[in-house]
Amino acid sequence: MRMATTLSVPATRRPTNVSLDAAAVADARSFGINVSQACERGLLAEIKRVRETRWLTENKAALDGWNKYVAEHGIPLTEFRQF
Repeated sequence: MRMATTLSVPATRRPTNVSLDAAAVADARSFGINVSQACERGLLAEIKRVRETRWLTENKAALDGWNKYVAEHGIPLTEFRQF
């Protein structure tokens, strides 16, 4: 699975037009918020959320199988745990 780009890693920039609420943009500017960076952070957070949701959906059968195994047999190697 491809990892999300972080803002600290130089990335190729692409100009993009987005429509935003005018009052929100005015408030952001009054607080000195970089609207482009804020939009990018929000987009990256949404991408991460969707990837995580998709991963859970795609791996549901395996997770359910493992949870069933643990419910029936307990956690493997429990006797060797030191906590």
